[in-house]
This record gives sequence, C-alpha cells and structure tokens, in this order.
Amino acid sequence: MSIRFDGKVAIVTGAGNGLGRSHALGLAARGAKVVVNDLGGSVDGSGGSSEAAKAVVAEIEAAGGEAIANGANVTDMAEVTRMVDEAMAKWGRIDILVNNAGVLRDKSFSNVEMKDFAFVLDVHLMGSVNCSKAVWNVMREQGYGRIAMTTSSSGLYGNFGQTNYGAAKMGVIGLMNTLVIEGAKYGIKVNALSPCAATRMTEDIIPENLLELLTPESVTPALLYIVSEDSPNRTIITAGAGTYARTIVYETGGKWLAEGERTPEKIAEHWGEIADPATQLEYTSGNDQTTNMLTKAANGLGIKI
Repeated sequence: MSIRFDGKVAIVTGAGNGLGRSHALGLAARGAKVVVNDLGGSVDGSGGSSEAAKAVVAEIEAAGGEAIANGANVTDMAEVTRMVDEAMAKWGRIDILVNNAGVLRDKSFSNVEMKDFAFVLDVHLMGSVNCSKAVWNVMREQGYGRIAMTTSSSGLYGNFGQTNYGAAKMGVIGLMNTLVIEGAKYGIKVNALSPCAATRMTEDIIPENLLELLTPESVTPALLYIVSEDSPNRTIITAGAGTYARTIVYETGGKWLAEGERTPEKIAEHWGEIADPATQLEYTSGNDQTTNMLTKAANGLGIKI
C-alpha cells in the first residue's frame, strides 16, 4: 500500500527548519499542497524572518509541488485565522494540520522566570490550540481531517530544566485526547508525534557523534503515517534514528475498599494490589475510569448493574 496525499492540503507550522521542513517536504513529495508556516524566529522565539519558509517553498516548487509561505505567529489567533483563510482561498480545503512550531527557554525550575514559562506554554500549547481551532470547523464541514500534535519525552517522562516545555508537551496530549472524542463523527483523527531528532532545539544537549543518527528525515515517516487517510487515532508515536514505537498511558484496575477501610493506612497495606501492573488497562476516555470505579464499588456492595 502506497501512502499518498494527492488532492490534500496540509498546513505545517514551524516548517522553515528541522522537523517542520522535513515534514513539509515529505508531504509535498507525496502529492500534498503545503502551507509552509514559519515565523522565522530563533530557537528561543526571538526575532523573525520569512526567508526560511520561502526557501522551503522554493524546494517544493523546484520538485514540481505546490506550496505557499506563511509567517503567522501561532500564538496570535488573528494571524492564524488569516493563514487558514489564505489556504482556503487558494485551495478550497484543509485536510492536514501539523502542529510543529516550538521554542525552548530552558532553565531549572528554581531559576526559570515566569514570563519564559508562560511564553513556552503559549507557543507549544496555545499555538496548537489556535491552529486546531482555526481548522476545526473546516474539517468538520468537509467530513475529513487529520491533526498531528508534537509532544516530547520531556512531557511524557520529564527532563531536567524543561518544566515549561514538559508541561506544554503533556498539555497537547490532553488536547489530543478530547479532540479525538469530539472529532470522531466528523471523520477527524488526531494523533501525536514524539520525535527525537537533531534540530536547533537539540544540538546543544546531545553529543555530536550521536546527532548524526537523529535526522529529521528519520522522524518524518512517522508523521506521514499518522496524518494519512488510514491513520490510527488517539495514538502517540515516537520516532528517532530509525526506531518507531508507541507510547501508551495505562491505569491499573485498582482495589476497592469498603467504607470503613478508606484510610491512608489501608491504601499502604493494599498498595501491591492497587499498583499491580498485571491489571492495567488503556482507557480511551475519562468515562472509562469512572465506569471501572463504579463497577468495582457496585461489585463490592453487591449492587447489580
């Protein structure tokens, strides 16, 4: 089976360099028309230039594809709306959104300034919210859409000096989970990519000899899969150096305690059962957790359900 995007229109944010550039080129090479969005700032979000986005458009056009450059700041809803309007005016539809734009302002939590904390959340989390919101009704009305969030191991597992980045990157998973539920009947699927690549954001923290293995091009196949027509849904795919994996959030089945036993001491006593990984389940909505708890309570109390 060949994965193609002929007739599809894609928006890729932060597409002037690194992963975003690779994603835009990969989509275009398989037939998509691409909005190459990039504010053109430095890795910490300062400055701005349209040259990087224009260079990617030139690459796509030289290879026979169609693309337009856009310099919208993803934190500015008005600019994002104009970007979507421009794509609709030119091509009449938007099928794919890749939320890739990002910045870093790393410092330990004791030293980070709150303005830098808020700024990183604004770009990664609210930038993804703004872009998703701007395309949402377009995708609903056309009965088709694919949205990719960009998460990170820093959010999924933690990383020193990245409380702001980690919080934002876990935030987009919460956004994904609910958009999956709300988009299901409209043909909209939402997934997340957790990349490990040598980009401007990683070049200072990974040894040079290993950076050569972490090419953006080794990550992009995972992105292309999760925005394809036959993509999965509500999936976190990790990618780096040619390895691809799935990250899953599990919850153990738990242990029901009778009313007289609901004490911290009893929780400690039964911790082995409460935390038993053999009982873990993957939930696909918050209701699954409630159902499990009420089922256990009903069984414990002898209530028929």
